[in-house]
Amino acid sequence: MQKSKLAQFEFVTLMASLMSIVALAIDALLPALDIIGTTIGTTEVADNQLLITMIFLGLGIGPLIFGPISDSLGRKPIVYIGIFLFIIASFICVFSTSVEMMILGRILQGIGLSAPRTISIAMIRDIYSGDYMARIMSFITVVFILVPIIAPALGKAVLDHYNWQAIFYIQLLFSLLISFWFWKRQPETLIESKRIKFTPSIFIDGFLELIKHKTTIGFTIISGFITGSFMVYLSTSQQIFEQQYHLKDEFPYIFGLLAISIGTAIFLNGTLVVKYGMEKLVTISLISFLSISFLYIVLFYNSPNPSIEVLLLFFGLQFFAIGFLFGNLRALAMQPIGHIAGIGAAITGFISTIMAVPISTYIGRFVTGTTLPLFVGFLTCAVLSVCILMYIKISRKKTITP
Repeated sequence: MQKSKLAQFEFVTLMASLMSIVALAIDALLPALDIIGTTIGTTEVADNQLLITMIFLGLGIGPLIFGPISDSLGRKPIVYIGIFLFIIASFICVFSTSVEMMILGRILQGIGLSAPRTISIAMIRDIYSGDYMARIMSFITVVFILVPIIAPALGKAVLDHYNWQAIFYIQLLFSLLISFWFWKRQPETLIESKRIKFTPSIFIDGFLELIKHKTTIGFTIISGFITGSFMVYLSTSQQIFEQQYHLKDEFPYIFGLLAISIGTAIFLNGTLVVKYGMEKLVTISLISFLSISFLYIVLFYNSPNPSIEVLLLFFGLQFFAIGFLFGNLRALAMQPIGHIAGIGAAITGFISTIMAVPISTYIGRFVTGTTLPLFVGFLTCAVLSVCILMYIKISRKKTITP
């Protein structure tokens, strides 16, 4: 199915906007973690990280519900259900008086937002495939990455002039505007003839179909390791820059600067992926991610934190490598399972996210006095990812060889 350039531009922007509600819900909250922690009575700094990681738990669980139903009922109704749940969850967060209540609200926010996030990917797969799908994913992620660039600064501005609850109200307003745009302008992408009748066994059938594809499982696990390592940065960034480097006022701008590094890589990926292919770019990026982590550990093992300029250089290089991984890994995982795009997006998203949450929570507990544990976590995830990638390549050669 081909779309005109204008229609394609609106589609890319709309899908990116749906996904960006997730980024706003995560990143706009970063400058307020300490203040929220004080309000709800957290006793450990590491407990504040849960306000970030727990929304990812919801993002992992939700697709298991919304993905299969979207394959049966269509994509659009599921987005509306998810946004409605997000609105309810946001009010739970606003009126939270304990860490348990806030965590519940964040998990429910994640479940709700998993609908537009998962359905966006499924809608892209409904229309595109192969390296061209990866190209569209890259352009969508470029638009999406603008939100992490501005979200912390927006959160800090709201915090300076109002209170932390107002950050949640801004998220609600943004989600309602995007939902209205989606309702007015986006046609349904899953035609009636391709819908799968919903049955209690739809998840089991989809999972049994998915595990037949080793490449899908392999790239999904790699995505889990990369997402987990990046989530450590997300959940500890406020702690690193505000407490270890004493750059509270500069934090939103530093965060945005590093987001530009990822966005640049994703933008380049949109052009390079058609020329070189997804797998080659993933291989080069994983090796780069591993090498940069190893170099940092060698240089600063048993040493104090380096200067902020050196740290930002290493972070920038790491995130540039990660920028080539996010979209390509997801597209590689989805490529063999286009016939079950909804449940496929749900299960692959669930596996990678459920991996990422404990990885980030565990490593984040060690990021207290220095950033070294963060890079040790990066290296561990990179080594395991490269091993899986090599296994995929060797298995494929054995299958092809007569």
